[in-house]
This record gives sequence, C-alpha cells and structure tokens, in this order.
Amino acid sequence: MRIDAIILREVHMPLVRPFETSFGITRNRKILLAEVHSEGLTGWGECTAGEHPYFSPESTESAWAVITQELGPMLAAEPVHHGGDCPKIFKQVRGNRMAKAALENAIWDLEAQREGVSLSNLIGGVRETIPCGVSLGIQNSIPELLDLIERELAVGYQRIKLKCKPGWDVEVLERVRNRWPEISLSVDANSAYKLRDADHLVAFDAFDLLMIEQPLWHDDFYYHSMLQKRLNTPICLDESIRNRRDALASIEMESCQIINIKLGRVGGFSEAIAVHNAAQERGIPVWCGGMLESGIGRSHNIALSTLENFTLPGDVSASARYWTEDIIEPEVVVSSAGEITVPDTPGRGYEVRTDLVERLTVRKETIRALELVG
Repeated sequence: MRIDAIILREVHMPLVRPFETSFGITRNRKILLAEVHSEGLTGWGECTAGEHPYFSPESTESAWAVITQELGPMLAAEPVHHGGDCPKIFKQVRGNRMAKAALENAIWDLEAQREGVSLSNLIGGVRETIPCGVSLGIQNSIPELLDLIERELAVGYQRIKLKCKPGWDVEVLERVRNRWPEISLSVDANSAYKLRDADHLVAFDAFDLLMIEQPLWHDDFYYHSMLQKRLNTPICLDESIRNRRDALASIEMESCQIINIKLGRVGGFSEAIAVHNAAQERGIPVWCGGMLESGIGRSHNIALSTLENFTLPGDVSASARYWTEDIIEPEVVVSSAGEITVPDTPGRGYEVRTDLVERLTVRKETIRALELVG
C-alpha cells in the first residue's frame, strides 16, 4: 500500500477519576494518535506511552520526537504490503516500542480495511466475545475501595485486579477476601517490592489470588524466578516482557506462570502475536493489559484479545470507566456477563469521532510521503 500522509496528534483527555499506582497518580492523559492515510483509507494507531518515563523509558514527549523525526519518515518512504513489514522498516531504531506500535497498529488497521475483514479476523482471532476484568487503582481508604469493587462487580466484571504497594497490600486483601471469598482476584505491584520482601509476599498465598503481577524489578527474570519458587501464587510478568525472546527466557527460567501482553510494550501486533504464540506453545496463558487507552487503543486491545491463548480476563473495560466522552463510536461497552462483543466490520470496528479528536488536539504534525524517483 502507498502511504500518502501520516498525521501525529497529541490529545488531552481527563480521566473520570484519578488512577493511582505505585508510580503515582494520573488525572489526565496526554495521548498521541497516529492517523495514517493510504489510497483513500485511514488507519488509526495510539501510542500508550505515559506522560512521564516511569512505566517504561518512553514518554509522550520522547515518542513525539522519535515518530516525527525517525519512524514517520521511514514509514512514509517505504512500500508497505502488510503490518508485519513494520518491524523491518523500523529496525534501525532501537527500542521506542510504544512509538513503533502507534504506527504499526495503524497499518494493521489499514490492511484489514483494504482486505474487507475485521482486525480480529486479520490477526487470526477466534473469539466473538472477550471476557473482561477491571483494574482498580490505589484508593484513599479501604472502605472507598470496597465500595468501588462492589460497583464493578455489579456491572459484571469477571476479575478484579488491585494495584498494590508496601503499606497497601495485606490488610487490603484481608478485607476484600473477607467480603468476597469467591471472586477472581489478582494484584499488580508494578515493581514495588524487592526480593528482601519475599517473606511478606509469601503471605499473599493466603488470599487465593489468580496472580501477582510484576512484584519485583521491571527488567528482571532471575529474581522473579527465585521468588516464584517460594510462592504458590502464580507470578505474572508485564514490564519484563518486551518481545518473544523475553517471553521464552522467562518461561525457561520459570520466572512466571502467566504473561501480560500489552501492544505498546512489545511494539505492536507483530511482536504481540509472536509472544502469544511462544507462550501458547509452552502452555503459559496470556491476557491483555491496559494502559489507560482511548477508544482507539482499546479497539486494538479488543482485537488482540480474540487470539486463542488469551484465556484470562484482561484489562479491556468499558469506555465509560475512564472517559466522560470517548473518541470512538460506538463506545466500548461491557455486558452484564462481563464480556465485550468483538466487532465484525472491516478494520478496528469503531468509527473515530474526528470532530472530537480535533477539539481535543493540542498539537499536530503531518509527515507526507516522499516523491519516488526513477
């Protein structure tokens, strides 16, 4: 396909309520959107980098620079046949996976539209609905958290994930489990603990957790392997898994029993599918994590979650949990059974509200394809 233009936008979207993790509190999202025009079609991608380089080395500001100065011109200058071509096109640029994913995922969207199939169908998805869990940030008090859990369970979410950190963990889990002994419950530490906390983390086994996500260092396999040997609770790795090689290493070292796949963290659909396949071949279940995406990134997560080995409820939840007004229509909704129906229309399956995107845009830059010579 011929790339005619790439429009990069920064949009600002306030969250319905603050979201607190061990990294800090997020109240507003600065989101980069990539709008790729090709032969009369438009594909959309989203960069999931945060406002600060806390979750990963990338931030919205660094991603803006690398897309406008490096990745965008590279993509505009090359013939692209399908989304899987992007890793080769971007190979010279090291890292910057979230920036790469914004462009690559837009190409997969374009390819699905061109082929007249849904994005989930294009990548090999097998599900018509996906099970949904919900991720709850650290609250001001335990009673406030319990009220929030009650509301989310009433909506139908199949799994509750709690952010945790030292000082907000065991007492919280005791209160939650005493009230809801049967619900599917997990915790996400975002690297808040050290190996010296192993004795403390072993206490988590008493709460029948589905998993504990990334308890130790963000770039570690070895110490997670040591910790997993002491825990009955399955460890799930998130930040540590950047690509298929990392997935294979973590499985070989028995560092985890579950893997969280995030499109931005691994660089887009190509690598996400490779991680999925490697885990499936070795009997390790996966699920799709969230990064406070707008509806564009959320629609990509829905498509990814239709792959066969996504057997656990992911963090793909309803638009209204995060945004007063999302930038897609229809907005993402979750049924009373805790499921999202997967769109079957060509492309990502949700229309972008370009008028709202334009109103939310604080800056944009257009990269035009170079004229081919000879």
